[in-house]
Amino acid sequence: MTQQNSDPAYKVDALIAEDIDAYLEQHQNKQLLRFITCGSVDDGKSTLIGRLLYDSKMIFEDQLASLENDSKKVGTQGQEIDFALLVDGLAAEREQGITIDVAYRFFGTEKRKFIVADCPGHEQYTRNMVTGASTADLAVILIDARKGVLVQTRRHSYLCHLLGIRNIVLAVNKMDLIGYDQAKYDAIVADYQAFADEIGIEHFVPMPISGFKGDNITGKSANTPWFDGIPLVEHLETVELNNTLNQAKPFRMPVQWVNRPNLDFRGFSGLVSTGSIKPGDPVRVLPSGKTSTVKSIVTFDGEQDEALAGQSVTICLADEVDCSRGDVLATADAPPESSDQFEATLVWMNDEAMKPGRGYWMKLGSQMVTATVQHPKYEININTMDHLAAKTLELNSIGVAEVATDKPIVFEPYGDNRALGGFILIDKITNATVAAGMLHFSLRRAQNVHWQPTDISRESHAAMKNQTPRVLWFTGLSGSGKSTIANEVEKQLNLMNRHTFLLDGDNVRHGLNKDLGFTEADRIENIRRVGEVAKLMVDAGLIVLTAFISPFRAERRMVRDMLPEGEFIEIFVDTPLEVAEQRDVKGLYKKARSGELKNFTGIDSPYEAPENAEIRVNTVEMSVEEAAEHIIRQILPLK
Repeated sequence: MTQQNSDPAYKVDALIAEDIDAYLEQHQNKQLLRFITCGSVDDGKSTLIGRLLYDSKMIFEDQLASLENDSKKVGTQGQEIDFALLVDGLAAEREQGITIDVAYRFFGTEKRKFIVADCPGHEQYTRNMVTGASTADLAVILIDARKGVLVQTRRHSYLCHLLGIRNIVLAVNKMDLIGYDQAKYDAIVADYQAFADEIGIEHFVPMPISGFKGDNITGKSANTPWFDGIPLVEHLETVELNNTLNQAKPFRMPVQWVNRPNLDFRGFSGLVSTGSIKPGDPVRVLPSGKTSTVKSIVTFDGEQDEALAGQSVTICLADEVDCSRGDVLATADAPPESSDQFEATLVWMNDEAMKPGRGYWMKLGSQMVTATVQHPKYEININTMDHLAAKTLELNSIGVAEVATDKPIVFEPYGDNRALGGFILIDKITNATVAAGMLHFSLRRAQNVHWQPTDISRESHAAMKNQTPRVLWFTGLSGSGKSTIANEVEKQLNLMNRHTFLLDGDNVRHGLNKDLGFTEADRIENIRRVGEVAKLMVDAGLIVLTAFISPFRAERRMVRDMLPEGEFIEIFVDTPLEVAEQRDVKGLYKKARSGELKNFTGIDSPYEAPENAEIRVNTVEMSVEEAAEHIIRQILPLK
């Protein structure tokens, strides 16, 4: 009976039976530690999690949630957890053919609550591991004691360090399979120490364990009398949390939304990423730079005297300053920077390689902008840590590159602030997340170049010409008739006294873009430059006609996003490939078919036809004059 009364699980069950409300309140106020288990394939990650749950008789968060929803005070005895049902949680997924992903488990001990991400070990699922590590405070990196440090051990360790995880546990697992050999354990730790020193990991906690047998998981194992460290669970319960470290930094809170339930209340809600704030403290709204003071701090439980890093709060300001989603509230005398050009590390997470110069959505906290990535400065060889020359980044590649955004964003280096330094890139067409990134610093030229205001506005330029400026973007296969039709449209517009300029694909390659080839990256840069020129001409009040193959939807979308809504008119010159190839006025298709001309659209390079073009002309059914008349009729109401 005495032994039963001393069992932590028995104490928990007794408290639940006696007063469920008291138990739930105690559990709610515990600190939360997020950690991941990672490493190579079959190092025992899922088995370790099963052992943690089994030996500690931990209670899942979903069980607690069901108790919280029960208004009655009931007695609930803890149920024995079958270890066999917990281990290797990914086995069922493999049997069912489900893509292996991050598996999250929620549990708690008397001292802390935990969320653990069980990350897959396969190299092709590295992107999933990055997802799990992005919010973790600690990483348990497992090594099979029989195999030692492997490539994936190095990859995951490097990524954990890159993602800002400074609490690392090196769990040398399956010690029972090597007879608890201290010499082999010491050799593995020494090998890992050499690698850790190379990549900048300053501290890690090694421990010999057996997830299957339970050695050094919840208590010291008699099988390793030579190990003088503490068990894994005790380490998880006592390690310092990131929130505690972040509270010493200046106050930062990205605004997630503006909370205004009535005219008498206006608050700015978000998660405090670093620092602390109290009513009366001066704050600055970025990027506008407007200042105010904190009037009150509100949570679900009412007004608070202080908000700390890691808390979600609503802050009310003393003044009616302009602040919206995507802005950042910060300490008034120590605000973060704003910039539109950066150096960053990228982890590429998409099957399709990175396209330098292509516009992607960049999501940093609550900020969303368009970003372009230049050719990588280098790619990192995860085995040797060498910096390799690279033209692009493939799936799971890690590299450093310059990133430019279409407007300034509020940021801090990732090493100082995850919330304002970590971002993802999203494909504008598929909405797939293609990369995770960490900002290093802003480029100096971004700080030295400022927009110079002018007195004559784009509206004034348009009024002088008595027309509404537009970009008429002709797109289609080579030989479809883009240039011929665009030329005819411009002739008719000039007869109507419209002020126009025609940018032709071949013509700009004689000057502006003479340095570019026809690789995908060069084609993207070709369209980006043309888009910027067209934007300047529209600002001058002109109707700009462009005749470019512009094969990729993403680049046409990029140019559309450069202009105010309604000023980009996409004209799809719809000509079947076989018809364009029959015309072959320049003989290019013949050269492409013979292999003399590489990267030719429609032959060995794709053309992505518009899905929702404003105007479509079929050159099989229409003559040049008929196509031009059709386009004029569509745009004339726009003037």
